Amino acid sequence: MKRSYVNPAADKYYEALRSDPARFPFSFVYDGVKYEGFSAEHFTLVGEECDTAPEKETRTYTIAFKEELTLRLILTHYFSHGVTEWTVWFENSSDACSGVIEKPGVKLAFEGKYPVLKGILGDHVNQYSPYSIDMQSNMVEFSSDSGRATHINFPYFNLECGDGGVMLAIGWAGTWCARFESDGERTEYTASSVNGIKTYLKPGESIRTALFVRAPYTVRSENYATNFWRSWFVRHNLPPADKDNNALEPFSTCCLFADTGRPNSDGSISECHTTWRPTLEKMIAEGAKVDYRWFDAGWYIAPDGTSAEPFVKGHDWWDTVGTWELDPVKWPGKSFRESTDFARDNGMKTLVWFEPERVTDPDNLVKNYGYKREWAIQIGDDKTISNNIGDPECLAWTTERICRMLRENRVEMYREDNNCNAARLWKYLDSREGENRCGITESKFIIGHYKMWDDIIQCTLSYGGCGFVDSCASGGGRNDLESMRRGVPILRSDSDRMATALRLSMTTAFNKWIPVCGANTREKQAEMAKTGVSDKYVFRASYLPILNIDSQFVYAEDQNFDILRFGLGEWKSIKHYMLKEFYTLTPWHKEKDSTDFTAFAYFDPEDESGVILAFRQEKCERDEITLALPFIGDGESYEALDEDTGERCLSNGRITIRFSSPREAKLIRIKRKI
Repeated sequence: MKRSYVNPAADKYYEALRSDPARFPFSFVYDGVKYEGFSAEHFTLVGEECDTAPEKETRTYTIAFKEELTLRLILTHYFSHGVTEWTVWFENSSDACSGVIEKPGVKLAFEGKYPVLKGILGDHVNQYSPYSIDMQSNMVEFSSDSGRATHINFPYFNLECGDGGVMLAIGWAGTWCARFESDGERTEYTASSVNGIKTYLKPGESIRTALFVRAPYTVRSENYATNFWRSWFVRHNLPPADKDNNALEPFSTCCLFADTGRPNSDGSISECHTTWRPTLEKMIAEGAKVDYRWFDAGWYIAPDGTSAEPFVKGHDWWDTVGTWELDPVKWPGKSFRESTDFARDNGMKTLVWFEPERVTDPDNLVKNYGYKREWAIQIGDDKTISNNIGDPECLAWTTERICRMLRENRVEMYREDNNCNAARLWKYLDSREGENRCGITESKFIIGHYKMWDDIIQCTLSYGGCGFVDSCASGGGRNDLESMRRGVPILRSDSDRMATALRLSMTTAFNKWIPVCGANTREKQAEMAKTGVSDKYVFRASYLPILNIDSQFVYAEDQNFDILRFGLGEWKSIKHYMLKEFYTLTPWHKEKDSTDFTAFAYFDPEDESGVILAFRQEKCERDEITLALPFIGDGESYEALDEDTGERCLSNGRITIRFSSPREAKLIRIKRKI
């Protein structure tokens, strides 16, 4: 049965906002005076446009403020889900500097007793661990100050209150903060982006706020809220797969770095024109093809003209970024294009790693590649140097070099990384501009970054490539909602390449918020280890919308192609469920806790079928678990099929799963019995 999330009360809220801009929940300080809403007393509406699409409409208001500023309010409402979102732009349309803009942000209030705030923390040290905070007479704050928006904290929130609740999100790839305060019956939420912004605008300059999302729901249930959010996310936020606007579907990848027979410290630095063909031919011969061949860091020539080689100090992938030209020693002539053509001819696409927000050796970039030294944001002799894509000329130079490499080699997907916390460098550049320019560098940088992604996507689409990018930033540092409308996290965390217990922990937390994501298919002791365990247990724990195969095909005498074919085949048989409803069936556990069961389900309410993945972890002493299945309604009966034993049973809302030993994974297929 198809779920309906239509919300008439939310539609009325939107109608009230669009009909009376004075009520808009936005405020800012200008030259020391606070302004709330867009009242006719202070603001003049000079233009309004409406763009209507299926299930939603977007209104763009052009608003004059003072003599020097033009504000642009972009307001969208999704009638299918009752979700409202907005972004505000400030532009100096005069020929003189504007006054000082401070504290732009939103303030919302929600009525309802027994408020509880739920969500997850960010990647990196917090490993997406969930929280649940009783908000009665309580206050809580979250902030992200590093410049990688979803490390440490996570700008998505679920506030349960009264008989329902509201999901909230801040879409901004830089710094942000959010605050919740409640007296037990009324909860106030304030949020903003570009922490500490206090800047004037020069003539012609423009900045913007984050994308702010208000998504109320009508049933006080975490399962209901999760799948309301996932439904809206998949239907209205996922970028298209291709130029024909086909829906993005699950896919598989594999990096060939470990299968070259050459030393490799990280990335793809051991790959060259002689290494790719044996691996791809072996993949094809063994029936183990993936959708995307993943070409990682280290393929480019260093700014001084030398090769990035492993274990040579100063010449690894990390210390040689910035040129975005193929190393001609490793890839002479058109040899890399030959490899992408071969993959394409055999039903595989290619993705390539870049890191445009960081440069190394800027002096040689200036000497050899037309770079300008002032584009490199550097404090003294610090080795962390940010490439200032907030400068339009630098952005154009960077984007052109990336798109040239992609286009000449017909690379279908752009993969981006970001291995520095740039916020301190943004602040440093602000300070060099003088007084009252705090936040201007970050604002321009993030706006430039979104434009760069848009331009790169148009590039790949132009020759039949992807309508999306990979959003990596040292793993899960760039999973804000605005970025997720252009990209997907192929690896939701760098840590998710190791322990299976961590992988299961992350799935039961992260998948509630970001439906499309991926992990590794090995259990390893170290992040970049070439070897590790890859069996049925690990594979089933790795079944996500993006399946990242970690395997050697030629240079591993003990490679078990049977388990590789098994994992790929079984994942393909269930991947169509993975963007449907998601239910966690056991409590969340910490990343190193392997003493209990983990179980979750994907369920398609229209097809009335799905799959349960259940795990008796390594140190779990019990041999059976009984699970409640919240997607089965009263009086409904489902048939459950154990994929391994072939045993069938009927379920009327509960199911008992038995395991023969610890470290065992079960896949149970379920279907409504008519």
